[in-house]
Amino acid sequence: MRPVSVWQWSPWGLLLCLLCSSCLGSPSPSTGPEKKAGSQGLRFRLAGFPRKPYEGRVEIQRAGEWGTICDDDFTLQAAHVLCRELGFTEATGWTHSAKYGPGTGRIWLDNLSCSGTEQRVTECASRGWGNSDCTHDEDAGVICKDQRLPGFSDSNVIEARVRLKGGAHPGEGRVEVLKASTWGTVCDRKWDLHAASVVCRELGFGSAREALSGARMGQGMGAIHLSEVRCSGQELSLWKCPHKNITAEDCSHSQDAGVRCNLPYTGAETRIRLSGGRSQHEGRVEVQIGGPGPLRWGLICGDDWGTLEAMVACRQLGLGYANHGLQETWYWDSGNITEVVMSGVRCTGTELSLDQCAHHGTHITCKRTGTRFTAGVICSETASDLLLHSALVQETAYIEDRPLHMLYCAAEENCLASSARSANWPYGHRRLLRFSSQIHNLGRADFRPKAGRHSWVWHECHGHYHSMDIFTHYDILTPNGTKVAEGHKASFCLEDTECQEDVSKRYECANFGEQGITVGCWDLYRHDIDCQWIDITDVKPGNYILQVVINPNFEVAESDFTNNAMKCNCKYDGHRIWVHNCHIGDAFSEEANRRFERYPGQTSNQII
Repeated sequence: MRPVSVWQWSPWGLLLCLLCSSCLGSPSPSTGPEKKAGSQGLRFRLAGFPRKPYEGRVEIQRAGEWGTICDDDFTLQAAHVLCRELGFTEATGWTHSAKYGPGTGRIWLDNLSCSGTEQRVTECASRGWGNSDCTHDEDAGVICKDQRLPGFSDSNVIEARVRLKGGAHPGEGRVEVLKASTWGTVCDRKWDLHAASVVCRELGFGSAREALSGARMGQGMGAIHLSEVRCSGQELSLWKCPHKNITAEDCSHSQDAGVRCNLPYTGAETRIRLSGGRSQHEGRVEVQIGGPGPLRWGLICGDDWGTLEAMVACRQLGLGYANHGLQETWYWDSGNITEVVMSGVRCTGTELSLDQCAHHGTHITCKRTGTRFTAGVICSETASDLLLHSALVQETAYIEDRPLHMLYCAAEENCLASSARSANWPYGHRRLLRFSSQIHNLGRADFRPKAGRHSWVWHECHGHYHSMDIFTHYDILTPNGTKVAEGHKASFCLEDTECQEDVSKRYECANFGEQGITVGCWDLYRHDIDCQWIDITDVKPGNYILQVVINPNFEVAESDFTNNAMKCNCKYDGHRIWVHNCHIGDAFSEEANRRFERYPGQTSNQII
């Protein structure tokens, strides 16, 4: 199992944070009075994908025009200077060859040479502004230390950490903007190409190809921040456009706005193909590699190949999401391609192509040899997207001391802490933290178990089938992330408990019915059913984090895994528990998430 990321990224890691500088002086690497931002007359930002807020392609605005820096002669010393221009203390690394994607427009600097002590990038040597023999395939990037300069001020910061969610391809998705440290959507009223182009440029892309309305990229959850956005198309930020602040009566998430941006051509789709499938959306994966010798096509070892790897393959193919990642493809004829040229592929799911994933390199190691054990995919243009109703967890959490004689079935399904095995059954009790889980499908495809009904497992004790062995993880963590208690929930009944007004229920568990969650519906696990708890019998009083993760093993493909985790602060005094500040993992800004993780806990039982 790989850890669930709760980064504020789009499905391929497009966390979009524009860090700009002003024309009011520049920061110095030494400590001193207030630091002002940026070289005079210049503005700076980080762009590209996939990336975190403190890394990206370096872009400079000069004379009103944004441009990039060529990687020729680029060094860590130059990265130090640029990171300070961006308001960070120093650089921890730099990248070449357009790792964060090629930019557009001018290449402002080439052969940039810095000692690392300069206060401004203008003090570094170069070929001169706009004098370059590079292409955007040589754009330089920086990785800054995630620490801001003390007193750094930037009067020219673009206001809107904008991001795209729910898109099947890079550069498309539901538009979400940051307000008061919380992400929210944009209503599609008066949404047009001018506004969409502002978003696309703010994300470091070109102009918009399409302005989408009617929640074409799936519905968001939580706040709707903007409505009736009217842009000329020249604004630097969506917040600079005239707009209407939203009220509850104005708009619903069925009207969430989206975009499709124009992206530079990379040719990544020419280095991968599918063979043997029944349609163009499925087949055995073949990749093209070079050297030594001419370019050649080959297969990928199926060992450890899963949903995340398949998601990257489908994205690189331009076929959207992955329905399935297959480790055996004997039923698909590979033709005359029999050589395995890639093994040990491990992806985070955010990469744009398989060669960006970790793999064994030229040393091929495959536990199961032969073409039948090579990787395959089934792709789809749509996918589900599960979100937990965090407010309900907060509202329903409580402690129960449950007698052991009532927990035999729960023990059989491994729903108690390991110390329960040595308890004096049937005497005594276990202390359980109970809460309700309401899981919504806000994607564009139904959520279905990976396994068909023929392979579901019957559990006699509770009298139901398990369609997924582990559907959710429940954990109690210390503030530094150490796990002190855990639970899990098998998907013994995935069904449509309730739906939106215009949506009909499709899945019901009764009578061995089909299991799943329809788009626009939700599945409710009440606090009073077995295993809907965490066994905290062995947990000492203190301040903790309650974490719930849906689909933790990535068994079923979703359009976005970054919103599958929910966290809450909680205080336990040995008798009672207070749960508060519950939120989806990607609902807050990076800074707000850091404040949450550094939360010192309550000094009393009063929740502030």
